[in-house]
Amino acid sequence: MKKIISLFLAVCIALPSFSQAKGKSIPDLKGYVTLKCDFHIHTVFSDGLVWPTIRIDEAHRDGLDAIAITDHVEYRPYKSDIVASHNRSYEAALAAAEAKGIILIRGAEITRGMPPGHLNAIFLTDVDELDKPDYMDALRAAKAQNAFIFWNHPGWEAQQPDTTVWFDEHAILLEQGMLHGIEVVNEVCKLYTPEAHRWCLEKKLTMLGNTDVHHFFVPGKKRAMTLVFARSRTPEAIYEALMDRRTVVYYEDFIIGEEKYLKELFENALEWKVDKTENGVRVRVRNNSDLTFRLKKDSSDARLIYFRNTSIMPQVIAPKGEFSFTVNMRGGIKSGDVNFIVENFLVQPNEGMKYTLKISN
Repeated sequence: MKKIISLFLAVCIALPSFSQAKGKSIPDLKGYVTLKCDFHIHTVFSDGLVWPTIRIDEAHRDGLDAIAITDHVEYRPYKSDIVASHNRSYEAALAAAEAKGIILIRGAEITRGMPPGHLNAIFLTDVDELDKPDYMDALRAAKAQNAFIFWNHPGWEAQQPDTTVWFDEHAILLEQGMLHGIEVVNEVCKLYTPEAHRWCLEKKLTMLGNTDVHHFFVPGKKRAMTLVFARSRTPEAIYEALMDRRTVVYYEDFIIGEEKYLKELFENALEWKVDKTENGVRVRVRNNSDLTFRLKKDSSDARLIYFRNTSIMPQVIAPKGEFSFTVNMRGGIKSGDVNFIVENFLVQPNEGMKYTLKISN
């Protein structure tokens, strides 16, 4: 989509609403509210080190809208001290979640060797039903509860040390409706998996980014999250959005996802104003969000001069910051395309989003 900015009009693009709470200010998309979510979290009811209510406190502190506690079904190192149903971590956190306005989703991690590896099932009604020796039986039990199922950290070196492989087992799960998404980012593994990014695009799977937190989550630390574009702030709307693949991944300063969502986030976050100069135009950009944008000049008409001396370092539009640049027009031209790449908005594996600003004098 190309944005047209006319110098004959004093154009300031009207901005949509923003999802804020206590955390990051991120634009909503047309018809949807942007919800900040973490769907992979552990507590002492598996191999985590905190009580479930701590996860609610952390989520509230970090401005999340929703979390899923996904303790391992098969791996419970403290089970001699904590004897309980697999549902107990959800039940122990529910009152705190309701008190602090956090949407809490019942989930579990099915923990197996590769293939198929580790998978999360969320929106469960009874986690105990997943406690079965055969992983296919466990996943069938999750499917029977209409769970949303995704593959965790597919590029994790402990399970795939050399290459990240899509196995026949994953194709079977996809065909049988027992695989809906993949973790493109897993924070505890410090892992962005470009293969997972590509599979999600090719196989029409939902992209997710999660912390997989086991220890206390450090205050002030950037956390990986899944941005869900939901029709409302409800569990039902989150489920519908996940099934419809309306998500992007937010990790460090990167936004990873389908181009249509990244472009709308980009356009909704920025306010542009263009003024005429003696030899061209002056473009001023205001960032009304807490996102960061790293712009790199792309191939363009050599008669348009902009983003000088940026062959190595991109131009950065900081959160809630302003940025301006001059476009000089030579050779008598009166209009043209200012082409750049938003390097930290990944629309393909390790590939930034291309964007065009049409200007006229």
